[in-house]
Amino acid sequence: MKQIFFIAWLCLVTACGQLSKPAFQSEVLAADSIHYAKGFTIRYYDGYIQAEIIDPWDTTNLLQRYLLIGRDLPLPKGLPKGTIVRTPVQNLAVYACVHVSILEQLGELNRIIGVCEPQYMSSKVMKEQLQTGRVADLGMATSPNVEKMIDIGVECIIASPFQNSNFGAAEKLGIPIIEGADYMESSPLGRAEWGRFYGLLFNKQVKADSIFRGTEDRYLSLKELAATASVRPTVLTERRYGSFWYVPGNESYIAHFLHDAGAANIFDDEKGVSSIPLAFETVLDKAIHADFWLLKYNQTEEMTYRDLRTEYTPYELFDAFKNRNIYTCNTGSVPYYEESPMHPDYLLKDLIAIFHPELLPDYKLRYYKKMVRGIIPNVRRR
Repeated sequence: MKQIFFIAWLCLVTACGQLSKPAFQSEVLAADSIHYAKGFTIRYYDGYIQAEIIDPWDTTNLLQRYLLIGRDLPLPKGLPKGTIVRTPVQNLAVYACVHVSILEQLGELNRIIGVCEPQYMSSKVMKEQLQTGRVADLGMATSPNVEKMIDIGVECIIASPFQNSNFGAAEKLGIPIIEGADYMESSPLGRAEWGRFYGLLFNKQVKADSIFRGTEDRYLSLKELAATASVRPTVLTERRYGSFWYVPGNESYIAHFLHDAGAANIFDDEKGVSSIPLAFETVLDKAIHADFWLLKYNQTEEMTYRDLRTEYTPYELFDAFKNRNIYTCNTGSVPYYEESPMHPDYLLKDLIAIFHPELLPDYKLRYYKKMVRGIIPNVRRR
C-alpha cells in the first residue's frame, strides 16, 4: 500500500506518475542550505522551485515532488514529473492546528478558508473567523467534508501524512495536497526548519528564513547555557496509556529536548527516533528514582496529585510523586502544540527553568506549571 498520510495534504494538481530527477542540472540557479531538517530538500531552477519531500518511513524514496511556479508565469519547458503548485497559494484548507499557527506567523492566515477539528485551534483570529463564517468547519481530519471544500472553492490542502494511509476522497478533487511531514523530524530545530518550506508556498522565503534564524540563535544560546549546569537531573515523561507507557527513544524529539536542557533521559538505552512502548513495571524499575516527572494533558480542570493517584494508584511509587516534583502542561489552555514546533526555543527555556532554575532566575514558565497538590489520602511511602 502506498505510504501516504492524513493530517496535512500535499498540493497534487497536475502531474502524477513516476517521480524522476530533472535532466537539466545546468539550469540550477541556487540551492537552499537545509541544516537540520531531514525530510525535505529545495532547489531553484530557471522559472520554478523544486521542493522534494522525503518519505519518512523509507528515506530511499520520495513522498512527493512539488514544482512551485508563479501564478502568472507560463509553465517552463522540460519540467520533471511532480505536483505543480501555483504560488502564492490561495484559498487553503488546513487539517492541523500547527499548520494554522505557521501560516499565522507568516502573515498568511487570510489564505485559509476551511479547517478541520477547529476545537483544537487556539488562534483567536481563527476562532473569530470561524464564528463569522469566513472560515468553514470541515469536520474531522480523518474524514473531512469534501463537498464543503468544493462549495467554498478550496484550491489547495495542507495536511500531515501517515504511514500506510491516504487522503481518501480529497485525493479525487484534482487539487494539490501539501504533505506536511514536519512532525516526523526527530530534532527540534529540524522540525522548526520546515517553516522555510511552508514559506515557499506563499513567496515568503525571506520572512520564513528570518523567523527560523531567530529561533535557531535563541535555541543554540539556551543550549549553551544549559551545558554550564553542574548536574544533569533524571526525567520521566508522560504516563501510562492503555497497556503501555510510551517513553522517548535515545534519538527522539523529546530526548533531544531533555539533552539540550541539561537533563538525562532515563531511557537512552532504548534506541530509536520515536517513542518506545514499555510495560509499567519496566518504567517503574528504571524511573522510580527520577528527579522530575513531566506530563501533558488536556482537560478543563487542573490535574492534581489526587487525580493522578485516582487514575492509577501505583503512580505514587515514583519519587517524583512522593517529592511533589511533577510539572504538568495543560494543552487545552496553553498553545503548546501550536507554538513549540516552530519555536522550540520557547519549550527549551521552560525545561531549563524547571531543571536548572538558577540559570533563569526571573523566568516565568510558558507551558508547564508545578502540579497542584490536591488532597491525597493514605499515600504510601516506600
